[in-house]
This record gives sequence, structure tokens and C-alpha cells, in this order.
Amino acid sequence: MRPYNQYCPVAHALDLVGERWSLLLVRELQHGPLRYSDLHDRLVGCSTNVLASRLRDLETAGVITRRRLPPPAASNVYELTESGRALGPVIAALARWGLRTLGPPQGDAAPSPGWLEKALRTTVAPFAPSARIGFSIDGEEATLDAGAVVEGLLDEPDAVVRGTPADLYALLVDGDTGAAEIDGDRAVIEALIGALATTQPVA
Repeated sequence: MRPYNQYCPVAHALDLVGERWSLLLVRELQHGPLRYSDLHDRLVGCSTNVLASRLRDLETAGVITRRRLPPPAASNVYELTESGRALGPVIAALARWGLRTLGPPQGDAAPSPGWLEKALRTTVAPFAPSARIGFSIDGEEATLDAGAVVEGLLDEPDAVVRGTPADLYALLVDGDTGAAEIDGDRAVIEALIGALATTQPVA
């Protein structure tokens, strides 16, 4: 990538993470350390030479680091540095911005296992109010607990949202409280929608 050669923080940031696949690598590593093979499996369409190049560039920039797991795993993993973790709100804002034009998932879409946790962690958790909200969406279950996302449905939630991925999109992006089934305190869900609405671009 040719540098922008501008004394500008936006240009500088793009010099570091603006190459194709770079931010998607950061997106995947937000959820924990991964091996090279894990990243290659998740980034469908990214060739091995491009992946190796991006990992090397991000490591040089101090965005990610590589370490070796102790036995019996004894394999190398990549993980975000403190600088890389600081990109979390940036990726969340990009995700919220992109959701508007992405549109709801189509009926023939087949999300990968664990998609609900990742979606909540990336696009919802950074903006969520303090509450315990469970989500049960097409066989996937996760809980938003005071801004953290955990697997499964925790006990004593303030509310639980049930439905399809399209219902979840309509609820969290369009603010349609009638799109999904809501058990419990609807005011908690309305507070969540209100918090998310402040992150949406003006139509």
C-alpha cells in the first residue's frame, strides 16, 4: 500500500490498517487469540500470501502480536495488542454505519456458528446500557450483560428477545419493537434501542 504522505490522523490510521483485509483481521481477533489456520478459515477469499502479508504488517504496526501457546497446544496464535484493542469502538461504529445499507439477512443466508455472540459484541455491546438482556435467535443463544456478551442465556435476565435474524435486525437497526418476541421488561429493550439509535447515521 502506498502511504498517503499526509500529516493527518485519518491518513496515518489508514496507512496502518487501511489495506484490504486488515480491519477484518482485527475484527476476528476482537473475540480472542486465533491461529493462522483459524484466520484463513474465517476470512474466506483471503489468499495465504495476502493473509501472511497483512499479519506481518499489523504486527510491525503494533496492532497485533504473536505468541506461542504452552504444551500441549504448542502452536502460534495471533492476538490484539492494547493498541489493537483500542480499535474496537472504531469497528463497532463502522459496523453500525454499514448495517443501514447492508440490509436485513436474506432467507437463504446461513450464518456461521457463533454469529450471534460476535454480532452482539461488535455492533451492540459498546453502546449498550447496563442491563441483562438475553437473545435466542434461530438456535443461537447469548446474553448482553451490562455491556459484556456471554454465551447462552443467563439466569434472571431483565428481558429476553426471541426471533429470527431478520427480526433481530428489525429490532436493533430499525427500532421495530414489534418485530421480535420480547419477554420481560420492554423498557430495557427500548433503552437499548434508544442507545443504538444515537449511533445511526442520519438517513
